Amino acid sequence: MGKMKSAGILGSMQTDTTSRMMDDMDPALLSFLQEKVNSFVKWDLVRFFHDNPHAADTIENIARYTGRDARQIGADVAELSQGGVLAQQSAGNQTIYTLTPDPEMRKLIRAFVLACDDRNFRVRAISQVIRSMR
Repeated sequence: MGKMKSAGILGSMQTDTTSRMMDDMDPALLSFLQEKVNSFVKWDLVRFFHDNPHAADTIENIARYTGRDARQIGADVAELSQGGVLAQQSAGNQTIYTLTPDPEMRKLIRAFVLACDDRNFRVRAISQVIRSMR
């Protein structure tokens, strides 16, 4: 029982430390992380579309370009589309995904990707994604 109590205290301490780390993060970026980029797959997808803003393709091809399995990214692509990060359109019997045309969302995506160049931000963002996966 002592070990369980210690683990609970350590878990609480880690949560408090992580919360403090997030306190100084830009609120818009924190919200973006919590609501949109709450998995590493989504992070990769956001990065892919940011780096290839004119890409318009199917899940199968996006998976290939990002080095992932189409079955693994389908739900994440759909969530990013529902969240306004990606846009989708039908082309015959296929669904094509593109980066959102919304200028405000594109600005937020750009801010996120640029912030990721900073090691301290990346550490905090990774911590946030891990917390959201629990």
